[in-house]
Amino acid sequence: MVLLHAFPLSSSMWQAQREGLAPACKVITPDLRGFGGTPLGDDAPSLDVMADDVARLLDGEGIERAVVGGQSMGGYVTMAFCRRHADRLLGVLLADTKAAADPPPARSNRERIAEAVLRDGSGILVDEVLPPQLGVTTRRRRPMVAGRVRGLVLAAPPPAVAWAQRAMAARPDSFDTLRALKVPALVIVGDEDELSPPSEAEAMAAAVPDGRLVVIGEAGHLSAMEHPEAFNRAVADFVRSLT
Repeated sequence: MVLLHAFPLSSSMWQAQREGLAPACKVITPDLRGFGGTPLGDDAPSLDVMADDVARLLDGEGIERAVVGGQSMGGYVTMAFCRRHADRLLGVLLADTKAAADPPPARSNRERIAEAVLRDGSGILVDEVLPPQLGVTTRRRRPMVAGRVRGLVLAAPPPAVAWAQRAMAARPDSFDTLRALKVPALVIVGDEDELSPPSEAEAMAAAVPDGRLVVIGEAGHLSAMEHPEAFNRAVADFVRSLT
């Protein structure tokens, strides 16, 4: 299983999954380009570029097919991978993400944040991007999780943040991609997710011919970090169902 991290975090967010899912499958958690020490490179911002990076990773590991999934931005990259490398899939995981393209106001806001980060640093991420990432229960009761997420956000390199924002702003609608899937897909969403609410997850699961939906209670947009036990249980059950 390949797990792709959320924006603007790194593969460190998957610590609980690397440990908790190991009995069910081999878990690979790459850093998407620009994050976690991975070079950003000179390519124009594009989720397709990130998806091709994942295909090259599988080539390097000698893996022909895998379950590929991600949370938030990682889900966007996963859907790009589905379009470009469908023959490499055993299954798909889409967590706290959405298939619809950004409307114009959201695209403009991404560009505003990209410019601000390049100009002023990561402060805007803490002020504007971080708060809605976490569910209300986590903000009230899980200060260690909130602190860990804050640290990952502050560690994000501004050039990578801007590049990723522009790549996400340019992404297409992916509902046709989901309808064309020939492998099972698990859609996970936190019931307190303000950015990709359960209604979005329901529509995505309904679009996939073999789509399955799991709603995690008391979790927001980063359900894998906020409620890792429930997240891991859902993913492990899904992986076992594929064998």
